[in-house]
Amino acid sequence: MQTILLNDILTIFGLSVTVLYICHRVRIPTVVGFLLTGLLAGPHGLGLVKAAEAIEILAEVGVVLLLFTIGLEFSLKSLWKIRKLVLISGFSQVLLTFLAALIIVLALGRSLPEAVFIGFLISLSSTAIVMKILQEKAEVESPHGNTTLGILIFQDIIVVPMMLFIPLLAGTAGNYGEKLLIFIAEGVGIILFVILGSRH
Repeated sequence: MQTILLNDILTIFGLSVTVLYICHRVRIPTVVGFLLTGLLAGPHGLGLVKAAEAIEILAEVGVVLLLFTIGLEFSLKSLWKIRKLVLISGFSQVLLTFLAALIIVLALGRSLPEAVFIGFLISLSSTAIVMKILQEKAEVESPHGNTTLGILIFQDIIVVPMMLFIPLLAGTAGNYGEKLLIFIAEGVGIILFVILGSRH
């Protein structure tokens, strides 16, 4: 297993160097190059990766380390300065994107629960990918970088109530009230947990 994993890592590195070089020549962001590398090496591409589960674990660790290194560049003082961006820009982006996706999906004939779920998905974006692009361009501390960071932070916060609300979409008409109460109780519990955790 270890030999297979090592071979997969070497294969990924070798393929990524080639793909990233091509992306650099045509001025495509490296994040896109990594996505293309995964597409080529994955089971739906050339099938070069054998230990897919182990690679997925390493990938999760890599995302955590990436966000950690990005977080090292910020201070609580800097984050406090963009609190209005987090609330105003983040809320506006999520709400408007959600409503636009909801209307389009409903117009295509989908049911309301499906439209709400798809709206949730479309209104969110990947913090790791966006921040990686800004970091490569040294634009994290720029005005638009701060705005983007504020939106991403709001998305990371709002995803929690979204996840709690998703089970309601699969319920029947008879138990909406009960599940709504459970959803509210879970939300209040999380808020209290965060408040108590921040104090102690």
